[in-house]
Amino acid sequence: MKKSVFFLAVFALCARVFAGEVEVSIRFYDKKVYHVSGALGEPVYVEVRITNSSPVTYRFKLADDRIFSVDFDVRSLSNQSLPPADYLQRRRSESRNVFFREIAVEPQESFAFVEDIRNYADMREAGSFIVQARIFPELLRTGNLAALESNRLNLNLRPALDDPPFEFDVETNAVLAREKLPPDGVVSYMLSARQKTQWEKFFLYLDLEAMIRRDPVRNRSWQNESEEGRFRMTARYRDDLSARIADGDISLIPNDFRVENTSYNGEQGTVVVTEWFQEGRVTERRRYTYYLRRHDDIWLIQDYTVEKLGTE
Repeated sequence: MKKSVFFLAVFALCARVFAGEVEVSIRFYDKKVYHVSGALGEPVYVEVRITNSSPVTYRFKLADDRIFSVDFDVRSLSNQSLPPADYLQRRRSESRNVFFREIAVEPQESFAFVEDIRNYADMREAGSFIVQARIFPELLRTGNLAALESNRLNLNLRPALDDPPFEFDVETNAVLAREKLPPDGVVSYMLSARQKTQWEKFFLYLDLEAMIRRDPVRNRSWQNESEEGRFRMTARYRDDLSARIADGDISLIPNDFRVENTSYNGEQGTVVVTEWFQEGRVTERRRYTYYLRRHDDIWLIQDYTVEKLGTE
């Protein structure tokens, strides 16, 4: 009985200590003027810092894909919460394992990481917003939704800057201007260009930055790069796509393809395509789902998934 009372007392003490002496704080990682997302998406990086001012070690779980450990509440000045970002909804709705590591923060020490809050909130309107972070020490998928809340930041988003919507055809040196194609037209254009090995046309409607950052590991590398480093990273990713080193599924050459379904609203689109590939003496059939977003009436491919349907 005495032992039980002792452990309960210790548990209550730790709960009180952690509640008052483990603090989550956030600050903008870059001191810059932020704009509404352009065609390539302008990140809004926030440093999340967990500080342990208690006399004991504080331990928590941190997911490799941090959307399962942290959330951001972004609200307008009228207290209207912004809807979740497409990336957040897709990743959290997927049926997959959540890998994590246990972090130990010693007394009087801190642990920090950087996140792009555009991955959490759909921020496509200019205005003033209030940002707050929540940390889930036991992850979002365990059913324990107890969270540590941070301070609040004021975020001002200015209207978008124009992005150059063109590339050059390497054969004719003519300008390849992006046209106002519907989502299925964009995907068909990209696939037709791949069939003809016309790389400059293949990349025309790909949002390369969004494609890079769809992977959590690459996204963290992106966050740590300077503006020049991100430019080099984008160029390298483009080369890797051409060589099928990165995301090889999207750069495969289809023998044939058929658009099965297209759905979209004002800003988001999804195109489902069946594609056929020659594998030796057999033909493999795959179902691709392409996710698009519209900017200035131009639809760009930002993400995709693949499902193998067997051989014929």
